[in-house]
Amino acid sequence: MENKPEWMNDPLVKNIEEKKLEFLNDLVVGGRGKSQKEAMPYMMLKMKQAKADNISFSSSDIAAVVTAIKNHSTPEELAQIDKIMKQAPKQ
Repeated sequence: MENKPEWMNDPLVKNIEEKKLEFLNDLVVGGRGKSQKEAMPYMMLKMKQAKADNISFSSSDIAAVVTAIKNHSTPEELAQIDKIMKQAPKQ
């Protein structure tokens, strides 16, 4: 993938498959600017795609990715991430 976001080069995610990182990046990029009403169908579609492609994330994968993204985010992006994380279902 050309022009990788900085978080994808973070040492925290070096052991996560490239396919998983690309999926997450596509999820983030595709979700930008969507209202909450638009975001739900988009997320459901992406989750179906992940299941079809046998992409799953362990809790340690998720923790590493979230930390890596936070390390490379602006204060506004951090606020958005915190908002999303509060709404995410607990595993």
